[in-house]
Amino acid sequence: MNARPDNLPQPAAAVEESFSQTFREVFRRHAAGVAILTVNYGGRPYGFTATSVASLSVEPPRFTFNMSRTSSSWPAVANSTYLGVHMLGLENRELAERFARTKDRFSGDHWETGPCGVPLLKDVPAYLVGRIEVRLSFENNAVVVVDVVDGSLGDEKAPLLYHSGSYVRPHPIEYEI
Repeated sequence: MNARPDNLPQPAAAVEESFSQTFREVFRRHAAGVAILTVNYGGRPYGFTATSVASLSVEPPRFTFNMSRTSSSWPAVANSTYLGVHMLGLENRELAERFARTKDRFSGDHWETGPCGVPLLKDVPAYLVGRIEVRLSFENNAVVVVDVVDGSLGDEKAPLLYHSGSYVRPHPIEYEI
């Protein structure tokens, strides 16, 4: 008989696989703002879509992001001094898709060279340019800390969010005081 009593622990591999799926599902349920990060490395622009951008401090102004060190953009981030982060609005969905799913990210007139040689995307709600101060590698991933040196605000637009495997728009909650 191959039946296992209910009170015996599951094999470690089964627990890891089960938890891995739970972990993925937990973060699919967490809505996150969508941004594109860009760098100039060796005279060539690089960029990628990210949902891990977060404010670190106001004084001095700093932000962080996480990325996979197996990403095709990692060598550029690992070896560049300056980087740009572009906060995206609903109107930038196609741009987010382009930087997430294709290698043809910079053909066209949707960008220009900005401060410190950083590629800047046009028609985004906001961008910051910063000096990469820390790259903390952990296994196949990295946490990057950036000191802000420049930035600009465009037109205020509804933010582009990523939730449950899709891009979504925020919906205001009615609230009465």
